[in-house]
Amino acid sequence: MTDLLSPLGRDAGQMPEIVPSRRIGGKVAGLFEALHDHFGTQAADTLELTFEGIDGDYHAGLTRKSGGREPWYPRGTEMRNERQLSLVAPDELDVIAGDLGIAEVKAEWIGANMVVEGIPFFSMLPPRTLLFFEGGVTLRVDGQNAPCKIAGTSLAENAGAADVTDMAFDFVRAAKRLRGLVAWVEKPGTVNAGEKVEARIPEHWHYPE
Repeated sequence: MTDLLSPLGRDAGQMPEIVPSRRIGGKVAGLFEALHDHFGTQAADTLELTFEGIDGDYHAGLTRKSGGREPWYPRGTEMRNERQLSLVAPDELDVIAGDLGIAEVKAEWIGANMVVEGIPFFSMLPPRTLLFFEGGVTLRVDGQNAPCKIAGTSLAENAGAADVTDMAFDFVRAAKRLRGLVAWVEKPGTVNAGEKVEARIPEHWHYPE
């Protein structure tokens, strides 16, 4: 295989395509917090964010315990908490609802903390994207929030599904690449419903096969 970093590799056009950085504006369409012992959220006018996440939230903390998403660690291993906040987009929730044949998917049913509108293909924002909020808060995107049966079960129960188990499994399928993002707090402060947010997408590329 040609060394991609050698002059020959560069001259042969074998370097990965570099996608330039860009900025896209959006708006905070809804805020939610989980101030109880369950991931389900409830509406809030503001979110008070510290370096640990949402103050008092179920997912707050500088660290968390590993689970099924981290099979490389024994379950329960303490690790960095990169999942302090869950963010979703209303247009993507509508697509999931249509696929499941239900009227709506509410953000709080699947434990989301924030609804962001106006940013196309929101769930596809790459890792390391920075979200700058009008009030001064900055969140750093870790990556996509893979759908799970726990969120699917909560959705099915709230939607009044005839078969909760079936809809929970259907949610995992329907919400793939549409379930939003997880992020952590890079710069703390207060986020208010309705404020503007700017996504700053870093320069990125597809690693060659």
